[in-house]
Parts: sequence; structure tokens; C-alpha cells
Amino acid sequence: MPLPLKIRRLGRQPYEPVWRAMSAFTDNRTASTTDELWVLEHDPVFTLGQAGKMEHVLAPGDIPVVPVDRGGQVTYHGPGQIVAYPLIDLRRVGVSVRDLVHGIEQALIDTLANWNIEAVRREGAPGVYVADAKVAALGLRVRRGCSFHGLAFNVNMSLEPFHRINPCGYKGLAVTQVLDLGGPSRLSDVEDVLIGELCRQFGFEPEPAAPVIPELPARMAV
Repeated sequence: MPLPLKIRRLGRQPYEPVWRAMSAFTDNRTASTTDELWVLEHDPVFTLGQAGKMEHVLAPGDIPVVPVDRGGQVTYHGPGQIVAYPLIDLRRVGVSVRDLVHGIEQALIDTLANWNIEAVRREGAPGVYVADAKVAALGLRVRRGCSFHGLAFNVNMSLEPFHRINPCGYKGLAVTQVLDLGGPSRLSDVEDVLIGELCRQFGFEPEPAAPVIPELPARMAV
């Protein structure tokens, strides 16, 4: 039987409150907590993963830099980019961390294939690439067997802020987006396909949920 996955489409949100909310959700969940997928856009922000080095932040200007507890180096989030946070109990789904990364990448590759865009993964460099340009980045954390943080998928955005960093720690790494590759401009169109592909990869049955961050116990409220 497919496992249920609550889908929360949260719209545009500031970064730090969502980060703290998904961390608290992970800390407070139990074996019976339904897995969730949060899909949203962020206000402009650079995030620096646990292994991140400030030397890869070249000229942030007016965009804040937030050190966070995910894997990976530095990346940019901003309007026009789909950010998706899979809050998944890996043991219940029956996947390893490697399987999770591989499945997310495959879901992105299959999403792009809907518009005849040929994308690939790179061994040792998580994410999805089209003709040597990165179109989606991954940065995950697993705690108590459950995942949080997730993926960032460039759809229809200003790519200029990526020139202010070494994306994912790679000097001169080219970055692209769905619109420039011949795909649709509306985020909702891409979100619909991506949600379906993620569910297919991991055997989930999507359940639309209220577009709000779940309430937490008062002592743990964000």
C-alpha cells in the first residue's frame, strides 16, 4: 500500500523561520507521524552548509548569509526557485540516505524530461545538471532516521546572485533554470510535476494539506 505524504504548498516564506520549523518538526515527530513535503519559495538568502567555507561567498551585498545544519557548501535561494523539503522517516520508507539522494535526483531528472530537457546527475557532486550547468541543488540532513532540508530547483528567477558565490563550492560553476531550457515559466506547473515524480520515486500517495506550517507543542513552538 502507498504511504501517505502530506503536501504543504507554503508560498513565499523567509528562510530562518521555516528552517527552525522543519528542525522542530523532526525533533518532535514520532513513529506514527505522517511524512510531509513542504514546497515553497524563499526570500533572497545565501545558505552555508555545515562544511561550507566563507571563502566561497564572494560578494553577498544586501543578501543575508545564513550558516545552517545541512550538508553541502553555499547556495542561493530566491523568488522563482522551487524549494522542497521532504520530511521523511527513512526507515519506514525503507531507503538509505544514498537512496534518498538518488531518488530526489531521479525525480528532478524525470520532471525535466516532461519538457524534453535531458538532465543528468554527477557522481560525487549531488544535484542535477543540464549541459554542464546546474539546474537543481541538494542539501540534506538526517536526524533520528528522519530527513529535513532538501532541494532547490531553478525555474524562473534572477540568476545574478549565483555570480556572488562559488555555487556549491565550485568556482565558475554554470547555473541554469527551467525557463532558459525551454520549459514552463509558472512555478505551479513545475511543482505539480515534481510532486508527482517525488511521490512515484518513494511510493507515496500525496495528500493535500493546509498551506501552513504545522503547529508544534507550545514548549517547542518556533
